[in-house]
Amino acid sequence: MTQNSTLSPIVGNDSLSHDSGSVQIRGVVKRYGTSPAVAGIDLQVRSGEFLSLLGPSGCGKTTLLRMIAGFEEPDEGDILLAGSSVVGVAPNKRPVNTVFQAYALFPHMTVAENVAYGLRQKRTPKAEIAARVSEALELVQMSSFATRNPRMLSGGQQQRVALARAIINRPKVLLLDEPMSALDRKLREEMQLELKVLQRQLGITFIFVTHDQAEAMSMSDRIVVMLDGKIQQVGTAEEIYTNPATSFVAGFIGKQNFISGTLGANGRVETQDGTFVCAGKSEAAAGAPVLAAIRAESIHVHTQEPTIEPNVVAGTMGVVSFLGDVIQYQITTGSGQELLARMTPTHGVLPAAGEKVWLSWAPEHAQIFPNPAPRTGA
Repeated sequence: MTQNSTLSPIVGNDSLSHDSGSVQIRGVVKRYGTSPAVAGIDLQVRSGEFLSLLGPSGCGKTTLLRMIAGFEEPDEGDILLAGSSVVGVAPNKRPVNTVFQAYALFPHMTVAENVAYGLRQKRTPKAEIAARVSEALELVQMSSFATRNPRMLSGGQQQRVALARAIINRPKVLLLDEPMSALDRKLREEMQLELKVLQRQLGITFIFVTHDQAEAMSMSDRIVVMLDGKIQQVGTAEEIYTNPATSFVAGFIGKQNFISGTLGANGRVETQDGTFVCAGKSEAAAGAPVLAAIRAESIHVHTQEPTIEPNVVAGTMGVVSFLGDVIQYQITTGSGQELLARMTPTHGVLPAAGEKVWLSWAPEHAQIFPNPAPRTGA
């Protein structure tokens, strides 16, 4: 098998073909006791796509992944791989493989023996095993470690071995359950790029579970944002970031400020700190409680009050954090509202803690969401 022999294109529209790596989830429900972990999900995964399931702990993303893998069965609904139902089919009979948080490498085997394990269980001819192990290790840049013991490897190297062991069986779909959660930030960022490159080389479908929004945004063709066992939004990273469907999605992706108020006329939100113009539309009736949402990078910080900006609020500077490519400001408004602003570093003097400042933002950078009831039991 050559390196690109399994390449298959991503379907470019919402109609799902029965390509070998396609996954369809139809009305899937999974309960533990009386509580639904997955509460009626419909989802189409395109063949050759890198799809991420993103959400907080307990949102149902890992349960959904385990049902695709066959480790759990749905109480209702159907799961189809390449157009055929796999409900009731044993995990080892499905054309999928899974990489878990714990890589579970055999400590008494070498790297090459770990990678070859699945093929040996299938009684694959020795010559074919050797060729495929060599190819898999080359793909994950671990050829020079073939004779090493896994205990001699770093976390990133162990992850590569786990990936090689998963892809050597040539699955149609590769499932990844937070496989980088144990890695430090720098290594994690390096592995994100490597994993995306590997997926493109293989051309197979990746379904990736994570609670890290930056991780999902950096790798995914599409992201599925989940909460309480339900899908909140499906889209590209750009679509979800710039046009979140709910206040939860808006707050979960990136640094978002929410200002509570009442919906007035002509897209205005009346708050304790003033009336703000929002270009975003709302279906709420006038007088309804709403949230004005403004991303931290859309807020500008001024040391003198601007005179021509439509949305201006005064506040007191709190913590100033230098984050390398941006400076983060924490400001408390007159009503006690805490807002975050992120701006690129300048050569001017930074406002000091306790100094009076003014914040402004453009109407097109403000969205309006219904003000939801407080979540309980979270």
